[in-house]
Amino acid sequence: MPRPNAVYTHGHHESVLRSHRWRTAANSAAYLLPALAPGLSVLDVGCGPGTITADLAALVAPGRVTAVDRSGDVLAEARATAAARGLANVRFARADVLALDFPDDSFDVVHAHQVLQHVGDPVAALREMRRVCRPGGIVAARDADYASMAWYPLVPGLDDWLDLYHRVARAGGGEPDAGRRLLSWTREAGLADTAATADVWCFASDRDRAWWSGLWAERTTSSSYASLAVGGGHASRRELERIAAAWHEWGGRPDGWFSVPHGEVLCRV
Repeated sequence: MPRPNAVYTHGHHESVLRSHRWRTAANSAAYLLPALAPGLSVLDVGCGPGTITADLAALVAPGRVTAVDRSGDVLAEARATAAARGLANVRFARADVLALDFPDDSFDVVHAHQVLQHVGDPVAALREMRRVCRPGGIVAARDADYASMAWYPLVPGLDDWLDLYHRVARAGGGEPDAGRRLLSWTREAGLADTAATADVWCFASDRDRAWWSGLWAERTTSSSYASLAVGGGHASRRELERIAAAWHEWGGRPDGWFSVPHGEVLCRV
């Protein structure tokens, strides 16, 4: 039996949702787009506020997209996102990737973005995604790799942030360096026909620096991640405030640059 899911480190604080709403199929699922076509059925696992979901629905219409998440609150926002775009080919449901409530061979494409890093047993999750994917269909996953993140200038407090994030995420049962492990996990899950790639987000303009540093500074002091850090004995409130200040320091530098690498897998079932 699959192990229970890990704790979702980020939670759904407004600082988290700001980053999730920024995501689109173009900036977060470009590796998948050439495989999509009108009429396909898609399962979007861990849809969050639904911005990627809405893009996928527009691309496969009149095919249907089923979007699932464990959080009922964020699903309400996802429904509103789809409604605002006039999309009638999307349905939403609460679901756990380790126990999807769909029959075998239900979808042409099963997609998960930034999900497997938060799952207690990512191999079991991939097997479940494969189960509900039709023969000849595609299982697609993309996850960040925290240890590969790089930034300049080398503000010391950001090293402390990365070390703390690793400790908090792993204490909750997740794997923050999931990106580099995706190919290995897919092979263990029996998905042998897999193309593995990588892509990167880069934040270097004045606007992007202010946005990225601001949301991470707020997340460090005010989100579920902050509560887990303090409650788990990983950091004090003072330490979190110091790390938040480091984010603001980096964000105020005109030469500030930050990269977020992602691993990607496109698996033919």
